[in-house]
Amino acid sequence: MKSSSVEINYLKRFAKWSLILISLSIFLLFSMGVATAIGPMSIPVDKALSIILHQIPPLDNFIPVRWTSAEESVIVQLRLPRVLSAVIVGVALSMAGVAFQCLFRNPMADPYVLGVASGAGFGASLAMILRLGFSFFGAIYAVPFMASIGAISTVFLVYGIAKTGTELPVLRLLLAGIAVSSFFSALISVIMALAGEDLHAVYMWLLGGFSLSRWEYIYIAAPTVIVGFVILYAFAKDFNIILLGEEQAKQLGVEVEKVKKTVLIVSSVITAVAVSISGIIGFIGLIIPHIMRILVGPDHRILLPSSALAGATILVLCDTIARNVIRPITLPTGIITTMLGCPFFIYLLKKTGKIRI
Repeated sequence: MKSSSVEINYLKRFAKWSLILISLSIFLLFSMGVATAIGPMSIPVDKALSIILHQIPPLDNFIPVRWTSAEESVIVQLRLPRVLSAVIVGVALSMAGVAFQCLFRNPMADPYVLGVASGAGFGASLAMILRLGFSFFGAIYAVPFMASIGAISTVFLVYGIAKTGTELPVLRLLLAGIAVSSFFSALISVIMALAGEDLHAVYMWLLGGFSLSRWEYIYIAAPTVIVGFVILYAFAKDFNIILLGEEQAKQLGVEVEKVKKTVLIVSSVITAVAVSISGIIGFIGLIIPHIMRILVGPDHRILLPSSALAGATILVLCDTIARNVIRPITLPTGIITTMLGCPFFIYLLKKTGKIRI
């Protein structure tokens, strides 16, 4: 009787989680369709979808061409890379936000807590002011490359400062992250003061956006984020146990130090990849985990994938607003996420009294 009850509860939970993920996936696909259709050149959603599907062999043999070459160019070369970049960045930042909030047991932790943003900003700013224009194999360009190097170097610097013996105390990690982040922020200010005519490019990159999105960036970023998701999801059960406290987690068989080190590196790498192609996008990694925790609960087996899908959807919609709210001017997407995220975060704080993880 007891076994039957457990099975029924499992099936109910499985059905509920499946419905949530299917619903979020449909909403994401719908948002992507709308985002590719809306713009200065208005293209119907069904036509935009046909153009996209026509790029996929062997589907191109079954879809008649009912659009102009200009419409195809706008969809394939401009809007689709931008939309896919927003999806990748939304997934990466949301997953990293969930992981860091659990690991630090701090509701204010976000993907930039270890100084990834300031490190990436320093690397990108340096590339711009020095006007580096190199590329490797025609795919890895100077600005995203330098941003990635800056972000990952910052994480290892913070890691080295915080580490004591074989352990990695959370409080030392947070304090080291704050100190190193402040240092690189100061260096960015120096670069901006010396930037001259490159100041606008540096400033716009720091605000975050997808105006420079390329297919080459997607080919590199997408596999990295997918692998990162698989690794983080493998720790979902450990995340649930770690929320009880590190000592209890150790007693229950979780290798806490190993989990911390692996999750820190993976989360920081996917954040670095996201920042390298978009600049600094605020509030996605902070707000989305809280929203999904309210909607689906604290179990990381559903929280991680649902946050990834929701983060991608919200960022696609924010970027669509940024592109179209003041035509022909395109606003930085980071401005939209901050303008929407900040009031919502205040609302959550006022309504719940205390934001929990």
